[in-house]
Order: sequence, then structure tokens, then C-alpha cells
Amino acid sequence: MPRPLHPARTPVFGPVLVAAASVLLLTGCSGAMPGGATDPGAPPAASESPAATASQPAEPDEKPVPFEVACDELLSADDVYAFNPNYGTDPGFEPSAEALVGVVDEAGTACGLLNQTNGAVIEFGVATPPAGALATRMGDAALNSNVVPTYGTPPDVEGYFSRAGDVGEAQVFTGRYWVVIDSTELVEPGDAQSLVSALLANLPAG
Repeated sequence: MPRPLHPARTPVFGPVLVAAASVLLLTGCSGAMPGGATDPGAPPAASESPAATASQPAEPDEKPVPFEVACDELLSADDVYAFNPNYGTDPGFEPSAEALVGVVDEAGTACGLLNQTNGAVIEFGVATPPAGALATRMGDAALNSNVVPTYGTPPDVEGYFSRAGDVGEAQVFTGRYWVVIDSTELVEPGDAQSLVSALLANLPAG
């Protein structure tokens, strides 16, 4: 019996069945794929909240340390006479220079000398600001004034002088003390030298 011209084709079921099974397997998977959408039926995950930062207590405000000393103890009659015999205590003195007002704000002592001849006034004062305020006052003086080495030897004594218009001002920082001398009579740093020396010598120790 003659053979057929073409061999009989065997149905190919293997790959088709495997592919179909794979499709069924994928479509039947109900779990969320990694990185996919969360199952809407699942309970919401708790949100992660940053750890609460403990509040730091605010530093207490520094309060001025009162410095109450009689004016004639800061500059005695002899000190004033040595500077200029025409000067004496100003009976109606009120601090007007910005730095002297600052001395009062820092609970310090502010005083005035009056020239009996020409009416010129010398304002002077001393305060003992708290450490932070003292550093601020010194920083302002350093920025806006010229260093005067003759007022004292740094770092024990830091001296400065500035002139605005017709007013000269000496500032000295030593230990806990802030010293200010302000007047139209102070044209250059040396004009305040004897007053600065006397004031520093009369300051209480400490």
C-alpha cells in the first residue's frame, strides 16, 4: 500500500497548554505585586511620624546688675580739679548721650560735670552689665570707635574713642565694668586721658 505524500501532523498541545496555564495562573493571582497598588480591602498602614523633639527650655533673660556709687567716688573733687579747675558737679544733670542713657538702662551710675565758665557738660558713668550685654557693648564700641591703647593694656583694659559731630566719647571696658565719658570738650582721645585714669583707679575691686 502506498504511503501518504505528507506525514500526519501531530497536534501540538504542550506549549499551548503551558501558555494557557500561565495565563490562568497570572489572572488568578489576587496578591499585590511588589511596588503595585495596595489592596483596597487591607487596613491602612500606620503613618510614620517623626520623633517628637523635646522642647528646650528658654534661657533666662540676663538682668542688669545694679551699680550704685556716688559720683564723687567715681571722680573726686581732686580728680576733677586736676582735669580742669573750672569744672564742678552739674546740679541739674540729666543723661542725654546715647551711651550714658545705655549706662542707666544697665542699672549703672551716670553723672555730670559742668564747666562754670562756658557751660560745657561732661557726662560720665559706669555700669556692670551682665556678660552677654557687656560683650554686645564692647562689640559695638569696637565697630564704631578707634582703639586707644593709652587707656589701658588689653585684654585687661579695652579702650575706645569716637567723635560724632562736635561730641567726643571715650569708652573703656575692664573686668565687669563699662565706663563712658562723653562731651563736646573731648576733641581727641588724650582729652579724656586723666578722667579715664582717675575713673579706673576709683572703681571697686572685683
